[in-house]
Amino acid sequence: MPNIKEVASRISSVTATQQITQAMKMVAAARFNKAQQQVLQIRPYAEQLTAILENVIAANTKKQRAQRSYLTERPVKNLLLVVMSSDRGLCGAFNSKVLKTALSYSQSPACHQESVQVTILPIGGKALSFFEKRKARLIEEYISLSHHLNFEQTSSVVAFLTEAFLQRTYDQIVLVYNAFHSAATYTPIAEQLLPIKRHTTDTPSGETQSDYIYEPSPADLIDKLIPRVLQTQFYKAQLESNAAEHGARMTTMNKATDNAVTLLKELKLTYNRTRQAVITQEISEIVTGANELAI
Repeated sequence: MPNIKEVASRISSVTATQQITQAMKMVAAARFNKAQQQVLQIRPYAEQLTAILENVIAANTKKQRAQRSYLTERPVKNLLLVVMSSDRGLCGAFNSKVLKTALSYSQSPACHQESVQVTILPIGGKALSFFEKRKARLIEEYISLSHHLNFEQTSSVVAFLTEAFLQRTYDQIVLVYNAFHSAATYTPIAEQLLPIKRHTTDTPSGETQSDYIYEPSPADLIDKLIPRVLQTQFYKAQLESNAAEHGARMTTMNKATDNAVTLLKELKLTYNRTRQAVITQEISEIVTGANELAI
């Protein structure tokens, strides 16, 4: 028979835990609603801006395209992975999924070669500690970027990444983050930031199918559009990761609260049974003592 004091102590402990998880769930839910709205608002803008850039790129001739350094594919000798994680835990498999994706990408056959040098730019404390333990090459200047989730902060990071790519410090820059779908669903993805991928299709003659008049020239428009597209793409990835984090934490705390409720029911049932057994035993001892005195 369990000790009634131990059961009572466990009930008190689980009740306190339930209150904490319930409070964390409510905080995460409030933050999630805001993060979700930000993601839903930026997606159409990012998609339309990317479509405009692709259309302008398609207006250039192949020779002009080859001269655009943002679009130039070159052999990957230096790879930079920008890994977006959270600073805190208690969000289920949110961090483990994105870190596993980043690790798998860095160890893929294309990257796992002596000639390819992989550098990690962690955003979030969990990514930093994970790759520090693995002695990875790190850029630590932007760890706390998730605390300053705004377009201006994003622009400074994108300026650094763009300059590093143009100076050939890195031949490829890839964003690794959790793409948001719903409060309970997110997908870790590796998305190439630089060089910019082209999705337009040319005619056999090499001329594009679009028939637009550009002012200024397509080359000038590309120079103005590319930085904006890169900033928007990076900022969108941050918002996706932020919304997925709060959704994962809200879902995890909701499950923890439900588990605490179930455990409390079992503990209270055990407590009542133990208490009843103690009372029954005491009554039995009293009756036995009274019978012995009567004799």
